[in-house]
Amino acid sequence: MKAFFVKCRTALRIGAVVAVAGLAASCSQGTNQYPAKGDARPHPGVARALTLPIQGIDVSKWQANIDWAAVRAAGTRFAFIKATEGGDHLDERFHANWNGARAAGVARGAYHFVTWCRPIQDQAQWFTQNVPRDASALPPVLDVEWNSHSKTCPHRQPKAQAMANIRYMLQVMEQHTGKRPIIYTDIPFHEDVLEGELTDYAFWIRSTAAEPATRYRSRNWHFWQFTTTGRVPGISGAVDRNSFHGSESDWDRFAAGYLTGGSR
Repeated sequence: MKAFFVKCRTALRIGAVVAVAGLAASCSQGTNQYPAKGDARPHPGVARALTLPIQGIDVSKWQANIDWAAVRAAGTRFAFIKATEGGDHLDERFHANWNGARAAGVARGAYHFVTWCRPIQDQAQWFTQNVPRDASALPPVLDVEWNSHSKTCPHRQPKAQAMANIRYMLQVMEQHTGKRPIIYTDIPFHEDVLEGELTDYAFWIRSTAAEPATRYRSRNWHFWQFTTTGRVPGISGAVDRNSFHGSESDWDRFAAGYLTGGSR
């Protein structure tokens, strides 16, 4: 077994971008669902993500102009699109991406990036001011992770305060969109704040070097961000790639606005 993983790791380091994506899937003893996509720095620890049938991306201004028709043709089923950050920043590409994804037939949801130095009421108002209420959209996403964007105040909060802010934002986002939000988080923030919390929400978790169960104790999840160095036709440069944990029928129910039971 050890020799098998050493062989996979070595091959993954030297292969071509698209080829290594397929090899990663074979190393996980599954089938790469979308071989047109790849990864500049594939990690064997997340190879199983490639075998899940519903694949997506998340994007912001950093992906520049996106050919959404090509993105969809490569098998992309969903996209989480950065909309707002803090209480005064609107992603410059939000509206172009929002409209482009819909026109291409890619299910899309808007996400808000929390900054811990800005009053949460300002952030909630900014989100509702800038994100359309769209019945065709996926649930909105609340992105909560520690960040150091501000030099004028601490970028962390006590758990009780962070949880109060998160709950407030989730409530406003649901009232605005009519859909229960998804929570995005990473390993450090989950350990510090979210462990055991908000079990009635869908989670989108980041784990780029190991499967979620080894990084998120007792957490059900729906979406897995498994790489930040993905390659997808229609996008120049790196893009985050994600997988939905479920079958085609699970996805159909989720996209229609119903939360299915998450998996670990």
